[in-house]
Amino acid sequence: MHLSLNYDSSWEIVQQTEMVLNEEFPFTDTVASLPVTVPFVGPEALERRYGRTFRARLGANESAFGVSPLARDAMCRAVDRAAWYCDPECFELQAALARHHAVDPDQISIAAGIDEILGLAVRMFVSPGEPVVTSYGAYPTFNYHVHGFGGHLVTVPYADDREDPRALVDLAAACGAHLLYLANPDNPMGTWNEADEIRRAVKRLPKDCVMILDEAYCEFAPAESQWTCEPDDPRIMRMRTFSKAHGMAGTRIGYTITHRTIVSALNKIRNQFGVNRIAQEGALASLGDRDFVKSVVAEVRRGRAEYEMLGNDLGLPAIPSATNFVAFDTGADNRARQLKNALLRESVFVRMPGVTPLDRCIRVTVGRPEERRQFADILQAVLPELPDQR
Repeated sequence: MHLSLNYDSSWEIVQQTEMVLNEEFPFTDTVASLPVTVPFVGPEALERRYGRTFRARLGANESAFGVSPLARDAMCRAVDRAAWYCDPECFELQAALARHHAVDPDQISIAAGIDEILGLAVRMFVSPGEPVVTSYGAYPTFNYHVHGFGGHLVTVPYADDREDPRALVDLAAACGAHLLYLANPDNPMGTWNEADEIRRAVKRLPKDCVMILDEAYCEFAPAESQWTCEPDDPRIMRMRTFSKAHGMAGTRIGYTITHRTIVSALNKIRNQFGVNRIAQEGALASLGDRDFVKSVVAEVRRGRAEYEMLGNDLGLPAIPSATNFVAFDTGADNRARQLKNALLRESVFVRMPGVTPLDRCIRVTVGRPEERRQFADILQAVLPELPDQR
């Protein structure tokens, strides 16, 4: 039994349900003007829509390797105290993260994933109608928050499938933006900029502009991309997460390393009880299990190499990746969409970037060895069905 569907990008699916908001409701002008959209359609929603569980879930950039055994034990113990509210200060985890990054505790703020901190940053720095700079095709959740708080997105294209730090800073200076988003490594392409390039961009950043440096995939990245900025620089918010290498995406926990004045401002508006007790305990234990994280990184590295060989063998060259996923270049957006839909008919969940020229690729999470073999077999089986559009 196969899925029968015509599946395009997440935005396209949700926008099919767009409605005109009833004028009888006292929505703000910003909310009333928004389309009924979400940045991503989750795999569970797709399974419900098409009545079938995915055989291979390789489209959400989740870790296929689970959580640290130490984190699992800590979270199981924390369940016994789930009747209690969490520590709103995340005191123990904040202190451990400060030691891990060699900063002061008041230079770290913890929230329910990077996604929550992105929304808080937009709320802090962007007034309705003001410009916000990002790359065309970069992380949709950031764009979602900008629209939701009434900001105005201005974008620059990728350069050779990478984010272009120099162009982003130039645009921020030209339009007077107070907020700029840059991911290193990047989603959806998996590419990265070297630390010196980031350093040069920050040096040219306007004094009244804050750069969000999203480092969600930093554990998988090469050493030359690892930039350690001064946490006393008030123009930088470095974002980190337990969702990727630590395998805790479902617990929703991330943090920012930034200037203490920004942390103080975040404390004025953040959800004080937003990071649940179980997530805090799990993250604290996982942070101390460095061998586990190293094992995940090593397995992802092996999986990326397998994907690279697979892509070369099938005429779908893999974009060099510093993340836990690989983008396969199909050569054309129509071909990428057809390939994604063919895989989905075989109950294999992958994604593709949403804008040209990135949308010539499909993006595939590095799964466990058995998942990688299954993906390779299915990919080889469906590929002959596609027209060669190179």
